[in-house]
Amino acid sequence: MQFGVFSVSDITTDPTTGRTPTEAERLQAVLRIAEKTEEVGLDVFALGEHHNPPFFSSSPTTTLGYVAGRTQRLQLSTATTLITTNDPVKIAEDYAVLQHLAGGRVDLTLGRGNTGPVYPWFGQDIRQGLPLAVENYALLRRLWDEDVVDWEGKFRTPLQGFTSTPRPLDGVAPFVWHGSIRSPEIAEQAAYYGDGFFHNHIFWPADHTRRMVDFYRRRYEHHGHGDADQAIVGLGGQVFMRKNSQDAVREFRPYFDNAPVYGHGPSLEDFTRETPLTVGSPQEVIDRTLGFREYVGDYQRQLFLIDHAGLPLRTVLEQLDILGEEVVPVLRREFAARKPAHVPDAPTHESLVAARTAPLEVVA
Repeated sequence: MQFGVFSVSDITTDPTTGRTPTEAERLQAVLRIAEKTEEVGLDVFALGEHHNPPFFSSSPTTTLGYVAGRTQRLQLSTATTLITTNDPVKIAEDYAVLQHLAGGRVDLTLGRGNTGPVYPWFGQDIRQGLPLAVENYALLRRLWDEDVVDWEGKFRTPLQGFTSTPRPLDGVAPFVWHGSIRSPEIAEQAAYYGDGFFHNHIFWPADHTRRMVDFYRRRYEHHGHGDADQAIVGLGGQVFMRKNSQDAVREFRPYFDNAPVYGHGPSLEDFTRETPLTVGSPQEVIDRTLGFREYVGDYQRQLFLIDHAGLPLRTVLEQLDILGEEVVPVLRREFAARKPAHVPDAPTHESLVAARTAPLEVVA
């Protein structure tokens, strides 16, 4: 199982000091967070894509390309790549370049995003969000899988004899996760292609997550990619830890209360009870995370949000130390002990290349 962290790239005032970091400071901070993620033994760093304040990550491939040059084994991913407002030709090109630069240590999470004004900024209509996601991904797959593409659709100009360059590394495209919080159509798209399904798993109760993942698993099996419990599932989550639970709650409360998404709403106690947000000791995070398996089954990737809501870089790096030293080693051991042998690991470039080049079995 893969463990890592993701950043939504918000620039938020620290409520305990009143100071707001600059864009440059947040960019440098996220680079340090990525490097630290590898240093403490985690597997994945993922970065979001936004085109509006208060976020800085409008070009995740640029940032991840830099991270690729500063790391050796870290899997690089996105917390969302906007399949609706990005041209699929540009996605095919940008992520193939990143794949080559990183030696294959690249996958991506496609999503529609949650900021309505982005659509007209990029010449699209939000009312066409789902058809855009379906058509654009169909083209993206062809651009990666076929050397020469002739194509015509509804939302962009036709292509004739087009070759996307560079071609995917070793002839194998980056693995794709389809990210969605509430759209069964996106879960269906992931299942149809045999791709991964990533549920953000931060703002919704467990029963909602269970229904979405269960739907994806059933459709994955329906489309002939394997048994339902072999489908490729990833979860998000958010944690804040200190040695003592009371210290964690006291320190995190002002950040929660003023967070740009859930601040000024439900209390911290209500939110931690109703959603997967876990604020407490390392053991509480271990117990809560192991409990995710009870309602989504065996899954392949767990990413934690740890740099949201104005938390200072020093605190975020401390959280990574706790994850790497006290939490993830236990989670690895426990999840591995409980996973049946027929449930696959998360795909990597090496495993995808091996699957492509494996000789076909000859049935007598």
